[in-house]
Amino acid sequence: MKKIVILHSDISPDAAEDELDCLEQAEAIAQALRTLKYKPLPLPFKLNLNHTITMLQSIKPLAVFNIVETLDSKGSLIHFAPALLDSLKIPYTGCPTQAVFQTSNKPLSKKVMHYAGIATPGWIEQDGFSSQQEFSGQYLIKSSWEHASIGLDENSIIISTDKANILKEMKHREEKLGGSCYAEAYIDGREFNVALISDKAGAKVLPIAEMLFKDYAPDKLKIVDYKAKWDADSFEYNNTIRKFDFEDDDAPLISSLCEISLQCWNIFSLSGYARIDFRVDNNGKPWVLEVNTNPCLSPDAGFAAALEQADIKYHDAIGLIIENAIK
Repeated sequence: MKKIVILHSDISPDAAEDELDCLEQAEAIAQALRTLKYKPLPLPFKLNLNHTITMLQSIKPLAVFNIVETLDSKGSLIHFAPALLDSLKIPYTGCPTQAVFQTSNKPLSKKVMHYAGIATPGWIEQDGFSSQQEFSGQYLIKSSWEHASIGLDENSIIISTDKANILKEMKHREEKLGGSCYAEAYIDGREFNVALISDKAGAKVLPIAEMLFKDYAPDKLKIVDYKAKWDADSFEYNNTIRKFDFEDDDAPLISSLCEISLQCWNIFSLSGYARIDFRVDNNGKPWVLEVNTNPCLSPDAGFAAALEQADIKYHDAIGLIIENAIK
């Protein structure tokens, strides 16, 4: 049987739910690979890079299924995994090193989109860089590097009238957000996730999902925050609902989301699979929040739900992703 290493984050036993999810993904992928007659070999990506190199050289895999999200629990080091695999000349799934780096550094990805003419909400960085001249309004303070909505909750939003106040708030919150952070203009409206997968014909947009905020009070912040993703006992988790069916009136919007997602795929040179997150304002204009080169592949997550809507079996999708890596 041909060997596939499933390279995943090195997770400690006391890790939070968002980190433990990486192990659940690894098990689901392993099961799919067995169905496809591959031999899956899970391998944690350790800070001791020599250990990882030795293990990979010993195994001699056909390819590596890369689902590394952190190194030493730091999202800012996510690109070390594909960079190491590049140096070892081992084929790997998903996006290349440059794309992983550019999109994981969220302010950097917003600059790329901004200069490419793709609408992304205005933002301010801790070094004072700003994409805008006016600073009145609502802002979400977000981590620049960490994934999985780390540190994002109802208290993440601020109302500000000047840049100095926003910079002060970022400094105050950076420890909770795992280090570097940025302020992003809050877009009141609808939220969408667009999953993409590549086959022999190129990138394909899977059925688009809208996130509905069921029974949220009028004054409650409608965002997919940490609780909505990971706290199964919370109101947010149980009332943030994914839907795939749309009225005919939404057809132009859905078409626009598809087009912009493919533009992002090309601009960032994405590969294999990815997810683009949007907010759509009350005038119907889409704004790209984030380009995710390593979206969650757990069977109960959004990417798998989009595959199901597209009538693509989970193991067949894993097969497509592997084929893209070894072509």
